[in-house]
Amino acid sequence: MRLDFIRPLYERRGPYASVYLGALTGPERETHWRSVRDRLAQADHVGKATLDALEDEALRAAAGRALFATHGEVVLAESLPEAPSELAAWTPLPHVTPMLIRRGENVPHLRVIVDHAGAELAVYGGGSPRRSIVEAASWPLQKTAQGGWSQRRYENAVEGTWEKNAIAVAQEIDEQVRRIGAELILVAGEPKSRSYLLHHLGTKAADRVTMVEHGSREDHGQFEKDVERALDDWLARRRAELLERHQESDGPTGMARVSHALREGRVHALLLPGELPAPVWIGEGGTQLATDQGELRRWGVADPVRERSDSALVRAAAMTDAELWFTDAVKDVAAVLRY
Repeated sequence: MRLDFIRPLYERRGPYASVYLGALTGPERETHWRSVRDRLAQADHVGKATLDALEDEALRAAAGRALFATHGEVVLAESLPEAPSELAAWTPLPHVTPMLIRRGENVPHLRVIVDHAGAELAVYGGGSPRRSIVEAASWPLQKTAQGGWSQRRYENAVEGTWEKNAIAVAQEIDEQVRRIGAELILVAGEPKSRSYLLHHLGTKAADRVTMVEHGSREDHGQFEKDVERALDDWLARRRAELLERHQESDGPTGMARVSHALREGRVHALLLPGELPAPVWIGEGGTQLATDQGELRRWGVADPVRERSDSALVRAAAMTDAELWFTDAVKDVAAVLRY
């Protein structure tokens, strides 16, 4: 997964309050929040403003909540699809790994149902899903069987309208691919319009297209099922490709080697087996992490502090645009290198 959405957490100095709360009724949420608040209040330097800010978010109804706050402000609040284990921590870095595991890999992608009139387009990435209708021309759309000397000219005009709409859709897709870095474009709809669309897409977008069998603007049910299946297939292939690259290139494994690669900005993707609570040393900089305190001092960190390995790894990945993948195929942290 990409970690752009958590980067704001590392643009502010900690320490951070990290809070995980489960699916509860209103009165239960209040009771559990009071318990969490009391625990946080016992930590050094947790201000009342930070606790008050957390309370506003903690009492909102959701299956699960992950909250991260510092200096009187909630920097990130995420609703989770399932209830997490309750947790309250006050640490140098936000404890985001439980949230990332439950959130799963979010693939930046587009969902497109194209027809002769244009397309319905949904953008997943760079914020909440955004839906729009793309159309360029509305007439003529339908061919007729009236015959006569003008039949062929009319049919050409109809197909011209279809192509104009497909061009408009292609331009919007190319723009969204540029904007959010979409990895996948899932397309359903009229065969002729799909053909026009593929013809007019830019190379970068065209290489990311996957056709799905079902879908129309009137019926999204089977389309959404096809989309979810295509996303799962893409994620499985991508994870397998990264594991293969790691093995073939003898990529670094273990905290010491991976930390060194992260400090040098050479990591393309981190592979984690899950949470890694063992402590490491960190500095204030995004890539300042090491298993040895003396090594970090040699890198110019005057006062290293101890932090969880997974929290330090995620920060370094987020600040160097590295991807993060969870997989039980590795037993310790591993990395796929850029070079």
